[in-house]
Amino acid sequence: MGPTHAMSGAAAGLAIGAFLPIGWGGAASATEVFVFAGVTAGAALLPDLDSPQSTLARSFGLVSKSVAHVTEKISKSIYRATMTRKDAPIRNGHRTATHTVWFALLAGAVTAALVTKFGKNSAIGVLFFMLGLAIRGLAPTWTKKQDWAYVTGLSLALAVAVWWALPASAGSAALGAAVTAGVLVHIFGDMITKRGVPLLGGVVSIGGKRWWNFRPPRPLRIRAGAGMDKVLALACTAVTLVLAYCVAAAPHLIGAPWAAVTVI
Repeated sequence: MGPTHAMSGAAAGLAIGAFLPIGWGGAASATEVFVFAGVTAGAALLPDLDSPQSTLARSFGLVSKSVAHVTEKISKSIYRATMTRKDAPIRNGHRTATHTVWFALLAGAVTAALVTKFGKNSAIGVLFFMLGLAIRGLAPTWTKKQDWAYVTGLSLALAVAVWWALPASAGSAALGAAVTAGVLVHIFGDMITKRGVPLLGGVVSIGGKRWWNFRPPRPLRIRAGAGMDKVLALACTAVTLVLAYCVAAAPHLIGAPWAAVTVI
């Protein structure tokens, strides 16, 4: 479900931002880690743009709803154009094209290209969209009580504030990597459900199928929205809180590169 995806994205973003060496593109400050985690949490909802009923589709009112309908139709068309005789027919495009590793790489590449080409304005746009999704995913109860326009305005203000406070973290490489990481977290989360995901869909043929659903052995599969989904959400929340504390208040515990400066 949406909150589980967003929280797992936040946990992964904090872990990547905190432990990835600076030389490999890792964060150089606690603020950069939190920005990376926020974008990753938002991007962890991105694959469900192929479902008009998803948290993402409801996030920006009629605009996101319309885009979700279009994405669902495009995904269905891609599936039908690339399917083999062994692939099952589908009624809609959910969990097809946007739930592949190709989409994860494409989303990150497009994000990086936009920021590189158009600079500051596109970076603010990416931050606005991803941080807006993160807010809705991480605080679903609160956002449901608010008008979507209010939450959208908050998302825009937060995006502008992040850009001015930390322009270095809004670089094309960092944002692109965060988006790809978030999408992959979503895909691997869906992979452990009963249905699984077509990780290599449309390109790689397995057993005569181009849309082979990858999933673990039956005893390890979970049902979305059921008990194990909620347990997973709680576990990701715990990891997020612990990592957030370490990043903000005790970076020396995780060997963060800025720990020495913090201690001094």
